[in-house]
Amino acid sequence: MQIKLDANFQQAANDLKKRGKSLNASVKKALLITALKGINIIEDRTSKGRSYKGTFFKKYNASYAAYRLQKGRSTKPDLQFTGQMMSSMSAISTSRYAEIYFTRATESKKAAMNDKKRPFFGFSRKEQKTLGKTFERYLK
Repeated sequence: MQIKLDANFQQAANDLKKRGKSLNASVKKALLITALKGINIIEDRTSKGRSYKGTFFKKYNASYAAYRLQKGRSTKPDLQFTGQMMSSMSAISTSRYAEIYFTRATESKKAAMNDKKRPFFGFSRKEQKTLGKTFERYLK
């Protein structure tokens, strides 16, 4: 018995290539939206004085707390004096990964120093699940 298969494989290959490009664009978009959601999570949690590990931030030392009061700022550790560090967070994505970063080198250094004493730049397991659901929701 002989079977003859009559199909346009070139057309199928072209369609698959188009879908691959479309899928890559969809993944890139979903990753970017997820990273932006991650920035929102970090900002919201940090403004409440909590680390990604679930603990409250270590209190400011007495001299710095007094300085903050003198400048009209809160003594509650929220890592925001001018707001420049948090506002310089941004995100970028490819079809393989997304990255949250600081756009200015000075703010990046400030964040690294703050993160050592008061870990804020990361995600708890619960937050990771939220980010996973966000990715799934926007992956089309």
